[in-house]
Amino acid sequence: MAGVAMLGSFGCSGIVGQSENNPRGARNQRRNIPEPRYLELERSGELAHREKALWKLYSPCYLCPRLCGAKRAEGIGGYCTVASSFRVASYGVDFATERPIRGTRGSGGIFLSNCNLLCIFCQNWQIAHRGDGSVTTPDQLANMMMSIQRRNPHNVSFISPTHLVPQIVSALRIAIGRGFNLPLLFDTSGYESLEVIKLLDGVVDIYQPDFKFMDSEIAARFTQGAPNYAEHAAAAIKEMHRQVGVLKMADGLAYRGILMRHLVLPENLSETDKFVRWVANELSPETHINISGQFFPAFRSNEFPPLNRRITRTEHNQAMTWARDAGLHNFHS
Repeated sequence: MAGVAMLGSFGCSGIVGQSENNPRGARNQRRNIPEPRYLELERSGELAHREKALWKLYSPCYLCPRLCGAKRAEGIGGYCTVASSFRVASYGVDFATERPIRGTRGSGGIFLSNCNLLCIFCQNWQIAHRGDGSVTTPDQLANMMMSIQRRNPHNVSFISPTHLVPQIVSALRIAIGRGFNLPLLFDTSGYESLEVIKLLDGVVDIYQPDFKFMDSEIAARFTQGAPNYAEHAAAAIKEMHRQVGVLKMADGLAYRGILMRHLVLPENLSETDKFVRWVANELSPETHINISGQFFPAFRSNEFPPLNRRITRTEHNQAMTWARDAGLHNFHS
């Protein structure tokens, strides 16, 4: 999960006086920017097929690389602990995300509770590990999307979506019927099933994946044993890039593509030097990227030195030097 600030209390309301049948976002399309591709998938019936295929992976659950097989429909949760119901921690309009995403009107964000990766240094552990939030249905999730659209942001992002992709697509189809038409963002830890990401081709406009670790053995130490993190993240991110390509911009605002995120860890535990070379070689030197220096000891970090300290300015400067030496130059924070 990316380090994203909370977006306000759960259940924030839409703008008073906006009609559900004439949402502000529908009147505010930017010129020369294509409509989100999920609208054509819905018109053709393909989105309904994708929805059905995703629900088949839900119970027993094979939505993420842990492949835990939890019988979620019967109320049995897996590693993410989410069973037949799910929670949303907050939703609203965010101005703290990267500039090409937030633009001038902000980015709508829906912060989903729980997580499939479970980093021991999670900065949002109350949500990701403890599952704080309010029980929600796909219909209510669609209402949140419409509420956000009436507040007129540039897009809507699902934060920590991996374990709830079927519910998201179901909510999207309901929201489309109510007039939803904003670009859709997928803000993920990178620990994704390649099968699921392929089913999202044309559904997601902008991917915002982390690539946290380049070494799966190191990753397993800090993610409660998540197997083969680096291999799964690499495969999933390459598929995301195949689908949407380098970030596409109009008037400084992104409307399609991939924006990579990477958190620099103390003593280069995340192997930033290898990560930036991977991005340049396997994706493109034109890739837009946030190399974050915002790590701080959180949750159980104090139990795992050197994660018991912040990174130094020297460590972040070294990370940026590695990135520039690799040929990367589209940086965001």
